[in-house]
Amino acid sequence: MLKSIDAGVLSVAYDERGDRLGWPVVLLHGFPYDIRAYDAVAPALAAQGARVIVPSLRGFGPTRFLDARTPRSGEQAALGSDLLALLDALGLERAVLAGYDWGGRAACIVSALWPERVMGLVTVNGYNIQNIAQAGEPDTPGNEYRYWYQYYFHGERGRAGLARNRQDFCRLLWRLWSPTWNFTDDVYAASAESFDNPDFVDVVIHSYRHRHGLAPGDPAYAAVEGRLAAQPSIAVPTLALDGEDDGVMPRGLDCGNAARFTGRFAHRTIPGVGHNPPQEAPEAFARAVLAVRGWACVEGLH
Repeated sequence: MLKSIDAGVLSVAYDERGDRLGWPVVLLHGFPYDIRAYDAVAPALAAQGARVIVPSLRGFGPTRFLDARTPRSGEQAALGSDLLALLDALGLERAVLAGYDWGGRAACIVSALWPERVMGLVTVNGYNIQNIAQAGEPDTPGNEYRYWYQYYFHGERGRAGLARNRQDFCRLLWRLWSPTWNFTDDVYAASAESFDNPDFVDVVIHSYRHRHGLAPGDPAYAAVEGRLAAQPSIAVPTLALDGEDDGVMPRGLDCGNAARFTGRFAHRTIPGVGHNPPQEAPEAFARAVLAVRGWACVEGLH
C-alpha cells in the first residue's frame, strides 16, 4: 500500500521499500510513466540495504495538490522544488537520486542547486536541465520530428486530444519511445491508472508550453527558474545512462552535455533499451544506482 506525506504544495503518494535506517535512494519516474517503472529496481536495492522511496510526481497517481488555488505548473523548477520538499518532509538530509525524463530533470535540478542534499546521481539522457532561453532555436530535422507531441500540446487541439485520449495517446508514446520493448497490456494498464489524476492534463500541458517559452511560470518558482537559466553544473558523483534504442531523446553525451558534470562522472549506454531504462532493464539500472552509492561512500558522502 502506498504511503502519503505532505511536502511543499503537495500530498505526495509514494512507495517505500527496505530498512528505514538504510541508505536512502529516491527513484523518480517520467512522463508518461509512473512508479510501476521501479517495481523490479526497488526490491533489488532494498536487498542491498537501501531505504527506497518512489514518489508519484505532481499530476500523477494519487499525488494531489493541497490547495485548489495552486497553479498546476509542470515547469522544471516545480519538479525540482517538489523533490527538495519531499526530502525535507521525509527527514532525508542526503540521498542518492535516480530518474529519467521528468524525474531525471528533478534529480538533476536538486543535484545542481542543492548538492549538499545529494550523495550521488543517476540520470538518463545526461544533463536534463532545460535551457528555456534557447527554446526557440531549431534543432536538427530528425530531432524536431521526435518532438511532434510537444508541438501538438502547444495548441488547444492537443490539450483536448490528451484529455479525451490520454490512455491511447500515452500508449503510443510508450511504443514510439521504446520500439524494442514488448510490454504487455497488463504492464501498460498498471501505469495508465496514474494518468487519471485530475491534474494530469493541466500539469502536462503546462510543462510542454513553459519549456518552449509559451506559458508563464508559477511566480513561486521564479527564483529557482532564474538559477536554472544559468545552466548550473552538477558536481555530485554522477552516472549517466542512455538507452541505445531511445525513440525520443538522442544520447545525452551526443548533445555535448558531458562538460556540465564536474565531479566524478561516467556514462553507459544500455543496448536493446528505449526511453524507460528502469522498467526495460531493471538490473542494469539497479547496478548504476549501486555504483553511484559506492562512489559516494569513497568520497565520504554518506
